[in-house]
Amino acid sequence: MLQRLRPCPAQVARLLEVPAVLTEQYPEGLGPTVPELGAEGLRPLAKTCFSMVPAVQQELDTRPQLRSVLLCGIETQACILNTTLDLLDRGLQVHVVVDACSSRSQVDRLVALARMRQSGAFLSTSEGLILQLVGDAAHPQFKEIQKIIKEPAPDSGLLGLFQGQNPLFR
Repeated sequence: MLQRLRPCPAQVARLLEVPAVLTEQYPEGLGPTVPELGAEGLRPLAKTCFSMVPAVQQELDTRPQLRSVLLCGIETQACILNTTLDLLDRGLQVHVVVDACSSRSQVDRLVALARMRQSGAFLSTSEGLILQLVGDAAHPQFKEIQKIIKEPAPDSGLLGLFQGQNPLFR
């Protein structure tokens, strides 16, 4: 059984009133988003394209002031990578939440993260991005956010990236 992600990006987006979009890759064949992701309340947009940009084009067009996007999800080497490249091509800053992205293969995940970084995306952790969004301990939602980020996070398998063990990030 899956454990709920800690910290849960969808839960934090709701608390901070940050607009969030949920896409599902071919849900008819692969199934719907699992409840453990905490995305209740978000209406999923079905897609077959590996990039989510075509599926959210209308949403992007209604937000001309949009400057940056936070991405998380599964199959980093396919959906996250292609979405990142498309968003960068649109001139947006892309922040990839590395501990909230996965792949079936750790090699695919690491190479995709390296490619996104080389292409201009920012790699960060959930907690780092959450605290960046909150900005100040005086934020009205800080106590609630603090409860979320204090929960122990499962091992993301990424520690080696930041200890100089991965030649892709040297």
